[in-house]
Amino acid sequence: MNKIKNIDELGKIKTEIIKNLSPETPCIIISCGTCGQARGALKIVEAFRDAIKKLETIQELPIQLRITGCHGFCEVEPNIIIEPEGIFYVKLKPEDAEIIIKETIINKKIIDRLLYVDPVTGKKIAYKKDIPFYKYQNQLISGNNSLIDPTKIDDYIAIDGYKGLAKVLTDMSPEDVISEGKKSGLRGRGGAGFPTGLKWEICRASKGETKYVICNADEGDPGAYMDRSLLEGNPHSIIEGIIIGAYAIGAKEGIVYARNEYPLAVKNVGIAIEKAREYGFLGKNIFGTDFSFDIKIVKGAGAFVCGEETALIASIEGKRGEPQQRPPFPAQKGLWGKPTNINNVETWANVPVIINKGADLYSKIGIGRSKGTKIFSLVGKINNTGLVEVPMGIPLREIVYDIGGGIPKGKKFKAVQTGGPSGGCIPAELLDLPVDYDKLTEVGSIMGSGGMIVMDENTCMVDIAKYFLNFLRDESCGKCLSCREGLDRMYEILNDITEGHGTMEQLNLLEELAPVVKEASMCGLGQTASNPVLSTLRYFRDEYEAHIKSKKCPAGVCKALIEYSIDPEKCTGCTACVKACPQEAIIGEKKKPHKINQNECIKCGACKDICKFDAIKVE
Repeated sequence: MNKIKNIDELGKIKTEIIKNLSPETPCIIISCGTCGQARGALKIVEAFRDAIKKLETIQELPIQLRITGCHGFCEVEPNIIIEPEGIFYVKLKPEDAEIIIKETIINKKIIDRLLYVDPVTGKKIAYKKDIPFYKYQNQLISGNNSLIDPTKIDDYIAIDGYKGLAKVLTDMSPEDVISEGKKSGLRGRGGAGFPTGLKWEICRASKGETKYVICNADEGDPGAYMDRSLLEGNPHSIIEGIIIGAYAIGAKEGIVYARNEYPLAVKNVGIAIEKAREYGFLGKNIFGTDFSFDIKIVKGAGAFVCGEETALIASIEGKRGEPQQRPPFPAQKGLWGKPTNINNVETWANVPVIINKGADLYSKIGIGRSKGTKIFSLVGKINNTGLVEVPMGIPLREIVYDIGGGIPKGKKFKAVQTGGPSGGCIPAELLDLPVDYDKLTEVGSIMGSGGMIVMDENTCMVDIAKYFLNFLRDESCGKCLSCREGLDRMYEILNDITEGHGTMEQLNLLEELAPVVKEASMCGLGQTASNPVLSTLRYFRDEYEAHIKSKKCPAGVCKALIEYSIDPEKCTGCTACVKACPQEAIIGEKKKPHKINQNECIKCGACKDICKFDAIKVE
């Protein structure tokens, strides 16, 4: 491939690529990100390849197969889309491949048993566009995942890939690019929400001939995988964004810092970088200009604290990943002491969209000072788990119920934690809260990188605060006394409360200690680590007091404060619980009420999970 030298050549190549595509030819698009592969998507791919080879010979019917990144709907993996109709099949098995080709592609019949069933209405839905999970999203960034094979640069070019870069290098000055970034209202999607254009402006104005740009792909929040999905499914969008940002600030070298636990993401980004070099989008004299730039990948060891900018820089330099005092900020003095601009994966992926669509159009999406869309990983006690991309300012209720399909098994919504382990827990009475940077901060939470964990009535909020605090104290680098010792002391208090040893004096101490850790810590980890405690104290203080005063866990979670028993009026003696109990703690004759031997019971909940008659009581 000869290197592309100008925007006209890019346009010609795009035209040739599109000519070779046949929109009427059936195309089976297989969601094959890490989540899909974990559920057997690679076996589905092989099954379709075998079936196509076998049936094409018989029918002489051309069939395209596109292996893509994640389509976002992780709950129903492995799933496929059949174009041009947009038919959506879910939870496939390898043996379904040949049946789908015969019935749906050849005979034009919908296979009823492979359709998505709406958990709210119970209706089966055949087309992706009609499924509420997708219908209520605005997939400005993530929607391209289903359109491209991440290992094929031509797929990206076909959807206007690198068009924004060509425009920037041939028609815009670095100052123009920065101005467009500022007008768009784009804020950093990594958590802090700092205005991206302003950050670029500061870095460009910093003295020094050598400057760097870094893509922060160290996504460490439990349950969050937005960045991983973009890296796996559309790596060229991130690369294009990085190159545009580098041109704006005057950098010649870029780094993608990705955690080692993301092998597929690292692999696909590596392939994309090589292809971008081959086409001339990376290297010397890009698009025939005097701008030269290249990217390399650096793998991190997976320390949560390395998501913080200065700790990330230290890690790249081969030092221990711990934060440094600011100022100076990385934009002034960063990697190797040079001005450095760091944005996360999702932020970079927004850049080509802003250049192509225009800052004015982009800024019309969202609300207030929060512009554009945001991708959230919607997980926990929710029917439709997966990645959702929505306009900033959307009410929480719409995410949980319209897109997420509500709470499983008819349970009541209790809270949602936004912002990862350092986020706050938002209660049911605030379900109509607009999701934007400022509103989330007002109620004691944060946007973070986009984790969203839904909790139902059976969630103990004291136990939740303890869980996240335990994660954060393990991930603290230990540099600050307030963070190192403060988190340990807070955890000890929460542990005492859940074990039934807590006192009101300890609760008062917890309320005093949490703000001190928040105010006295140096980096974002320590400054936000108290959020789970402070927010649960703010909205669920009654649960803390029940643990302390009544020695009861209202949600029936904390083992030291609960007891399992069997209601003799409801027990039918079916013996299902006897077979499920790992301790053989349940005794009784068949077809007669059973009892639980409290000396043997380990309170694992296996009996309650399997009982069909609601006979197991937790008190």
